[in-house]
Amino acid sequence: MANLQVEICGVKFKNPVIGASGIVGFGREYDELYDLSRIGGISTKGMTLEPRLGNPVPRIAEGTSVILNAVGLQNPGVKHFIEYDLPFLREKGVVVIANVAGKTLEDYGAICKILDGKVDMIELNISCPNVKAGGMAFGIKPDSIEAVTRVSKSNLKKTPLIVKLSPNVESIPINAMSAERGGADCLSLVNTFTGMAIDIEKLRPIIANNTGGVSGPGIKPIAVRMVYEAVHAVNIPVIGMGGISTAEDAIEFMMVGAKAVQVGTANFANPYAMPEIADGMQKWLDAHGISDVNQIIDTVKLN
Repeated sequence: MANLQVEICGVKFKNPVIGASGIVGFGREYDELYDLSRIGGISTKGMTLEPRLGNPVPRIAEGTSVILNAVGLQNPGVKHFIEYDLPFLREKGVVVIANVAGKTLEDYGAICKILDGKVDMIELNISCPNVKAGGMAFGIKPDSIEAVTRVSKSNLKKTPLIVKLSPNVESIPINAMSAERGGADCLSLVNTFTGMAIDIEKLRPIIANNTGGVSGPGIKPIAVRMVYEAVHAVNIPVIGMGGISTAEDAIEFMMVGAKAVQVGTANFANPYAMPEIADGMQKWLDAHGISDVNQIIDTVKLN
C-alpha cells in the first residue's frame, strides 16, 4: 500500500488530510462518528484571546455548490482550549494546528506566545479586521501581512507558523511572498471568498451580517489556481484548500504543489468525508502504481 505520510516544517502527518478551521470545531463531534486518528490533523476553530459570541443569526446561506457563512469567530477563548480541548485532541493522535485570530497586532503576538510549544503548529487567520487600521483585514495588503506575520513569529520559539491567505486580494503571489518575508514557515490557502445572497421576497440579504465567506465545491477551480500561484512564488511549503470533497480533488491540489490539504465544507454534506478522502487517495495511488504520495507533489505540466 502507498505511503501517505507527509512532513511539513518537521511535523509528521500520517496522511495529508487535515480538517479545516471553522468546520470541524475541536474534533469532538466527528470523533463520535469515526476515530480521528484516521485523518492527518485538525486545524481548530479560530481562537481569540477572550471568548467571542460571534455574529447575529442567520449566519449561513446556501447557494449552488457553495455555502456562505458569517459566524464571526465564535469561540470559547484560548484558555478554555488549553484546559479542555487540547488534552482531548492530544489523546487522538492527530496533528494539532491552532488557528488564531485577533483585532490588533498585539493580540496575535499574545496568543502565539501563549500557545507556543503547546500545539504542533499555529495557523494565522489574517482575514480579520485590524481595528487600529480602520477595519481593513490584515490579509489584504502585503505590508500588513508581513507585519502581522513578523509579530506572530517573534513570539514563537518552538512552534511552526502557518499563515492562511485570503483570496480577496489583488495578487496571491505578492501576498504569499510578504508572509514569507515576515517569517512564515508555511502557507495555507484559500480562505473564503466574500459573497452575498439575497432573499428576493424580503428584499434583504439572507445573512444578518449582509455578506459572508463563500466555500464549497464551486470555488475549487479558483482555489487550485491560487495554490499553484502561491507554491511557485515562495520557498516554503503550502497547504491547499478550497472546495475539496473527493480524493481526486485532494490529489489535484497536491499535483499543483500543495504538501497537504484541508477539507472543510464537504464535512457538512458528508461527515465521513475526511477519512473517505484519505482512503480514496491511497486507492488511487495504488491503482496508478505510485508508492508514495509525496511523488505526486508539484507534478502538473502546464500546456
